[in-house]
This record gives sequence, structure tokens and C-alpha cells, in this order.
Amino acid sequence: MDGQLIEKKDCSAAVAAALPEAKSLADAGKLAEAVELLLGVEKQARMGNDVTSLKEVVLATIRLVREKKDWEQMNTTLTQLSKRRSQNKAAISAMVQEAMGPSYLDATPDAESKRKLIVTLRDITDGKIFVETERARLTRTLSHLLEAEGKVAEACDIIQDVHVETYGSLDKQEKLEFILEQIRLTLAKKDFIRTYIIAKKVTKKLLEGEDPALQALKLKFYRLMIEYHSLAEKEAFEIAQHYHSIYNTPVVRAEESEWRAALSACVLFLIIAPHSNQQSDMLHRLVRQEEDQLAQLPVYKEILKTYTTREIIRYPLPQLPDIESHPALTLYGHELAQHWLQQLRTRVIQHNIRVLSAYYKKIRLTRAADLLSLDVSELENNIATLVSEGALYARIDRPANQVSFSPTKIAEETLSDWAADISELLRLVERTTHLINKEQMLHKVV
Repeated sequence: MDGQLIEKKDCSAAVAAALPEAKSLADAGKLAEAVELLLGVEKQARMGNDVTSLKEVVLATIRLVREKKDWEQMNTTLTQLSKRRSQNKAAISAMVQEAMGPSYLDATPDAESKRKLIVTLRDITDGKIFVETERARLTRTLSHLLEAEGKVAEACDIIQDVHVETYGSLDKQEKLEFILEQIRLTLAKKDFIRTYIIAKKVTKKLLEGEDPALQALKLKFYRLMIEYHSLAEKEAFEIAQHYHSIYNTPVVRAEESEWRAALSACVLFLIIAPHSNQQSDMLHRLVRQEEDQLAQLPVYKEILKTYTTREIIRYPLPQLPDIESHPALTLYGHELAQHWLQQLRTRVIQHNIRVLSAYYKKIRLTRAADLLSLDVSELENNIATLVSEGALYARIDRPANQVSFSPTKIAEETLSDWAADISELLRLVERTTHLINKEQMLHKVV
């Protein structure tokens, strides 16, 4: 009963006497009898509230079974000990920690025996908060075994059921390792929705730190995110941001080959990304902030200069061979690489249309198509895409063979502009009159 003091009975003598006898029985081939003997002493220690003796006899029991390499008996004994009436938490915790050690799991004769032992330990730890850390580690080990057997879906299902972010006993790094393993397996299973949900558990704050081990986990996370956004979403801007995060990691900045690869990949996917305020801002920030590093990557420096200048870009780009051979482009297969190259051409066309809209209020479709080296139908399709995305205003008049980039003003706007122009004109007239009078007065003085 809660709050009731329980008398403690010293069972150390009984334990000391039983251990040699149990050892003799086990050596004589009577392992079951040896276990029964120790279970009797375990009951005395448990009922007598002698935690020290209880832990000693529990550990001695499973060690005896391990020495005889009877793994079926091991599973039975572990289950039996965990289900004893009013079993002490310290005894269960000590038993689980002992049985999940390398001298047990690595000593099993085959993968099946190892898997059964892990399953037994997971059953014992199920629902017990005081061994939640051990359960998480056992689950991860089991998922590795299943993955090695080719059962990726099963491995993924097992590991994603563990919500380590709620475990207070696990440190930050181990939690992060576990979550990254969940992300990796959901990607392997191609369960992209689950990948997205799990990835949201990882915050930028969690990845901050100078510890090399933590930086390695940070790199692993962003590479997994690159895989996700490449295969599931095909979001070039997200990929560019992830490569930029990799580039800004101290261990990467310390290795020239590493930062070169990351920065060039960042630039590559940034120009493939659809135009937006964020994308444009990042382009200009790279030009300003990474000037020294870009000087060592002349191809990508020239690409950035081309995209940040209001001039028509000719396609194919002079740098296209370097782009096509970039490892980041072909990382996930030829088909995806072709998709990115097609997107690159589309972005060049859209850039050129935005340049036209900056210099022309109205232009003939045939003339615009000629300037951009396109046919009229492709030009119309790209203009329509930009308009639907809200990237620019355009109005195509097919009978007149014209496209207008200047929005039609309502009467109120026209009147307001006219009034503003008149006010500016009168201001200029007043200023001019004042200057003339000033000159006349100066001449009179002379």
C-alpha cells in the first residue's frame, strides 16, 4: 500500500548459498532445475524487499543461462522474471540492461535467435517509462536487423512507432540520431508523407553546435532532406537552401572540396528554382556575401552574374556542360537530371520574359519570340504560366499579335496620375520662374 513501510529482510546469505549450488546443477546439465532454485531465492529477496540481493540473483540467473547458451531458456527466463508479482523496477531495469549488452545480443548463434531475444526484451519494456531508453535502443537494433534481411517496410513500421522526442531520459544527440534513422527508413520505404511529418520534429536550434558529432548529424539531416525534396517534391529552392546549410557547417567550410561541392550545388539549384522574392534575395546575398569563395568557382560566379543582371540570357548557357556534369544533378538518376535540365531551360525563358516586361509596355508576339529564340506558342505558354503564378502582369491580344505588360488603369487611377502630373508640372513652372527672377536680379546688381 502506498505510504506503508515494508520491512526489509536480508537475503544475502541465501543468495550466497544458492549461487554455487545452481552453478553445480547447470554444469551437470540440469539448467532448468538451477533456474528454479534461483527463482525460489529471487522470491525470498523480492518478498523481503532486499533490492540488492534481488538484483544479484536476477543477474546471476540470466548469466547462468547465457553461459549454457540456451537461448530459448533465456527468453523464457527473462519473461518469467519480468512478470513476477510486484517485481521491483530496479531489478527489471538491471536485467534488461544486462541482456541487451554485447555479451548477450552479439553472442547469439544466428540472426533469428538475436531477433527473438530483442523481441522478448521489447515486450518486457513495453509501457514501462523507467526503461524507455532501453526500449528505444532495442527498437533501433531490431529495425537494423529487419533492414539487413530486406524487410525495409517492417523495419520502418517498427522504428516510427517510437516517439523519442517525448523521452526525457535520452540526450539530444541520441534523440536526433533516432529521428534521422526514422527519416532514412521512411525514405527507403518511399513513405514521403511520414518523412515530412517526422522531419518537422528536427528544428534548426537542435542542429546548432560546434561538436563534430553534432555537425555530422546536421549534415546527415540535410542530405536526407535533399533526397526528400528531390524525390518527393522536386522543390529546387528547398534543395538550394539545404545545400547552403551544408555549406555553412564549420566542418564543411574547413574542407575545400566539400565547400566547393556544396556552394556550387546551392547556386545550381537556386537558378533552377522558380523566381520569387526569397529566391531573388538569396541570389543577391550569395553574390555579396560569398564573393571570395565564388571567385574560386568562376563558372558559378558567372552564372550568378548572368541571373542578377537585367539582360536576356541566351540558351543553351555557355556553362551548360559544367552544369550537366555536376554530381548533385545526377545524384538520383538520369530521369531526375533531365527534369532539372528542363526546369533550367524554363527558368531561363521566364527570366527573359521578365526582362522584356521591364523594358517594354507592349510588344508584338512575333518580335518577342524572335528576341527570345522561341516559337510563339511556347512564348504564350510561358507568359500564361508566369501570369497564373502572379509573377508578372501580361495581356495577350492574339488578333493584334501583341502582348501588353502594362496593366489597364481604371478611370480613378488615370485621373489620379493626371492630377499628380499637373502638380509636378506646376511645381517645375514655379521653380523655373523663381530661378529666372533670381538671374534677372543678379544681372541688375551687376
